[in-house]
Amino acid sequence: MTTVLPPKQEGTYTFASQPRAVPQRKKYRETVPQNPDGPIQYGNIMYDRRVVRGNTYAQHTLPATAQPDPIEIQRQQENRRRAIARKRAKDQLRPRSPDPVEGRKHIDVQTELYLEELSDRVEEADQECQTDAFLDRPPSPLFIPAKTGMDVATQIYEGDLFDFDVEVKPILEVLVGKTVEQSLLEVMEEEELANLRQQQRAFEELRNAELVEQQRLEEQERRHREEKERRMKQQREILRKEKETAEKIAARAFAQSYLADLVPSVFGTLSDNGYFFDPVERDVEQGFLPWLMDQVTYELDRSELGRLALDGLLREVVSKRIDVYDALTGGNAEPGDAEGRTPSTQPHSAAKEGEENSAMMAEKTEDEAAMSTVVREL
Repeated sequence: MTTVLPPKQEGTYTFASQPRAVPQRKKYRETVPQNPDGPIQYGNIMYDRRVVRGNTYAQHTLPATAQPDPIEIQRQQENRRRAIARKRAKDQLRPRSPDPVEGRKHIDVQTELYLEELSDRVEEADQECQTDAFLDRPPSPLFIPAKTGMDVATQIYEGDLFDFDVEVKPILEVLVGKTVEQSLLEVMEEEELANLRQQQRAFEELRNAELVEQQRLEEQERRHREEKERRMKQQREILRKEKETAEKIAARAFAQSYLADLVPSVFGTLSDNGYFFDPVERDVEQGFLPWLMDQVTYELDRSELGRLALDGLLREVVSKRIDVYDALTGGNAEPGDAEGRTPSTQPHSAAKEGEENSAMMAEKTEDEAAMSTVVREL
């Protein structure tokens, strides 16, 4: 059952709950926070009466005490009706505003929860319609009064009313006055023009002087600005060089400190690996020794070629001698024939052998001469 608290004071707005200050949020939560306007909050659901105990699949039968009592329900409805009737009677008995006096009226004030915008000017919409133009009213005729009296006429001749001496004076005064006035105006205008020209010349001289001074100041300012930019550029360049020098010095110091122990070991390793060598030794190894080996190989090849040529010549000479020997002996004598020769035939054979030996010596001499010629050519 909801009860509405009556307002304690009359005002423009009403409220359903008593206004109160917003509580400041604490840093830590309370153990059991309590809400003064709401029901008591239980800290442990094991002691909450709204929690049903038991399994989740069995049918729960409410006890007799938990079922609603019809008498209690009727009593609650009767109390609710009494509260509503009491509130209605209190609203009727509440003093209302008196009626407005003559010439005034009450203004409705919004008391809803959500306010609406009120405007003093009523929204209006203009509507127009076109009608036929009216015809112009005709002009009224001029009023001509009726003639009264009698018309009388008279006659004047040309020279009766004109006196030249009298009538010419005003004309002369006007002409002379106008001429004098025009002359004075022209003189004043000439003087004013002369003054204006003089002022213009003075102004132009002053303007030219100011223009020259302005140009001089602008040129001076330009030189100052260029000098300033040049000095700033030089200073920036100096600072850059100083910074670069400082960085190089720092890098050199760091490199020296870092390479103090590294350089000896690196040089030792490079020396062991053969990266540092004697130029003379390297020249001998890479230049002289390969040339020497090439020359030795070339000479050995030439010697081998000479020996091969000599062997060929010797083989050819031997084969020729064998052929000559075979031709001299006839090719039919056997090795055992020499032992079986008689003493009578030995002198003849000895003579033949001497001739053969001399022929062989001559051939040998020719062969040696030819071989020496071949060796020289090789």
